[in-house]
Amino acid sequence: MQNDLSAFWMPFTANRQFKQAPRMFVGAENMHYRTADNRLVLDGTAGLWCCNAGHKRPKIVEAIKAQVDELDYAPAFQMGHPKAFELATRVRDLAPDPFEHVFFTNSGSESVETALKLALAYHRAKGHGERTRLIGRERGYHGVNFGGISVGGIVTNRKMFGSLLTGVDHLPATHLPEQNAFTRGQPEHGANLADELERIIALHGAETIAAVIVEPVAGSTGVLIPPKGYLERLRAITAKHGILLIFDEVITGFGRLGAPFAADYFGVMPDMITTAKGLTNGVVPMGAVLTTAEIHDAFMTGPEHMIELFHGYTYSGNPIASAAGIATLETYQEEGLFEHANALAPYWEDALHSLKGLPHVKDLRNLGLIGAIELESIEGEPTKRAFSAFLKAYDKGLLIRTTGDIIALSPPLIISKAQIDEIFDTLAGILKELA
Repeated sequence: MQNDLSAFWMPFTANRQFKQAPRMFVGAENMHYRTADNRLVLDGTAGLWCCNAGHKRPKIVEAIKAQVDELDYAPAFQMGHPKAFELATRVRDLAPDPFEHVFFTNSGSESVETALKLALAYHRAKGHGERTRLIGRERGYHGVNFGGISVGGIVTNRKMFGSLLTGVDHLPATHLPEQNAFTRGQPEHGANLADELERIIALHGAETIAAVIVEPVAGSTGVLIPPKGYLERLRAITAKHGILLIFDEVITGFGRLGAPFAADYFGVMPDMITTAKGLTNGVVPMGAVLTTAEIHDAFMTGPEHMIELFHGYTYSGNPIASAAGIATLETYQEEGLFEHANALAPYWEDALHSLKGLPHVKDLRNLGLIGAIELESIEGEPTKRAFSAFLKAYDKGLLIRTTGDIIALSPPLIISKAQIDEIFDTLAGILKELA
């Protein structure tokens, strides 16, 4: 039977363009995908920011095979299985000290929804049910469920879907191109933008605000690096007013910055961390919310036979996902991948910034093994220049990601210096060819 492309409505895709000239992956190993026409494509994006240990890693593959043979599914409501508890313990032990508990989800979007609900429920459990307001940030990305797009700040993700959640406000984005263009690492200017939270608090009253959620490094909007001192100010302001701070680390978690979490990298501890992607190396869908004992224990009241939190998912702590997660964390540790990423970060930075001065390049941004190349837009045709670069890169054997007219890069942490050179040599050639 011929493979009919019409049935699958693809997510975040120009469906009509794709189906006229499909780009199909049929295999993958280590740093490369293999296409339907048997070409190798270097993975410059770790899939979708998720395959941090690369592809077809033996320990992960074997763990999944063994788990399917042993226990395919177990209910998470009023029942359990050992590997979910083992994975939770391993995640807790990897996380910074304040984090003691792990609530499993199936994706980053579900992790965000869970964290937002936990924030509301926590305040109610503490006798502060009037704290219902949620604060996000312009250009923020927190998944695609209603809570996530409500606190998110990417206009195209919001405008088609009605009024969303009420009682949501937004901090300004931290992007200051006039002052911070071509910065290496954290920019010098913009810490004061965190003080906008004080203005929002003065407008609504601290007693009405439950939580602030931000990405430590904003990824999907085009890699916006936090200015020096910005996250520290957010933490100080939220703590002063009794507001929970949530770090969305769906992208930055599990080694992307050369540390287990961005909270470790920046030395700023929120009250909750949302994760997904790198938790299972993208192989099986899974996410998790990390909480402090303070948040968890607020729910552990009342009769012991009563459910403490009326929230969860059919696949929370799924056995196969748990096995994949355990094997993924073991792979990171045994191969020293976080340390490898940290050691390579300066080389990555130099390679990225070697593109300065090439045609159409208006800004370059980096931190850890994340990079962004912002291009000048074609007048009247926004996104077209970067999308053209994406297509050219694919033809030349390189996978990149674009958002607007920004090229975003986030390779698997197993990358070598030679492969970094290959990425940026290829991109340099493409930039010289672009109209």
